Amino acid sequence: MKNVITIDGPSGSGKGTISKLLANRLGYRYLDTGALYRAVAWKVREDNINLDDENALRNLLENIRIELDSNRISVDGTDVTSEIRTAEIGELSSQVSAIPVVRAGLFSIQRNLCLQGKVVIEGRDTGTTIFPEAENKFFLDAGLNERARRRFEELKLKGPGITIGQTLEDIRKRDERDSTRENSPLTRTEDMVYIDSTSLSIDEVVEKIMKSLKK
Repeated sequence: MKNVITIDGPSGSGKGTISKLLANRLGYRYLDTGALYRAVAWKVREDNINLDDENALRNLLENIRIELDSNRISVDGTDVTSEIRTAEIGELSSQVSAIPVVRAGLFSIQRNLCLQGKVVIEGRDTGTTIFPEAENKFFLDAGLNERARRRFEELKLKGPGITIGQTLEDIRKRDERDSTRENSPLTRTEDMVYIDSTSLSIDEVVEKIMKSLKK
């Protein structure tokens, strides 16, 4: 399957920025799976759902309406583009994404969105669970301190009280949760092209991916 390009990696590795640029360059659509989980997390918070209530979560997934375009995301008709990018929703989405019923509910949504045409999809299990058959699979990484710095620069504009130390600790916890969860953990497989972006510019990373694509 050459119409789907998957890019996986930990928090702060630059997946979103790189994937958007790559999609624009290739004329592909872009799908941020993390935004889907953040959207679900937002809805969980809005409806005050207990994360241990599997039936309530299943019902939410069966009825939620998530709409995506290149720049905006809405949940049941409400634009949540800015609200889902807070540190609070990021932490909640990490917890939500570890719940099997949530992952199962979003699996078909992600598959269906991608099978509508050429797409660059990024997340933490896009090349292992969502599209293991994809021929162009990448794992984007960076050192922990560099990832924390990037995320801090992104979050400090939205939450002035956030510190670099807090951001570092949040990413460390998220790495642990993402890589050890029972269902679809963050994993780098042998058929993924590994790219360490710690000391690379955005353009350099995009070029590396372009040169590695199987035409």
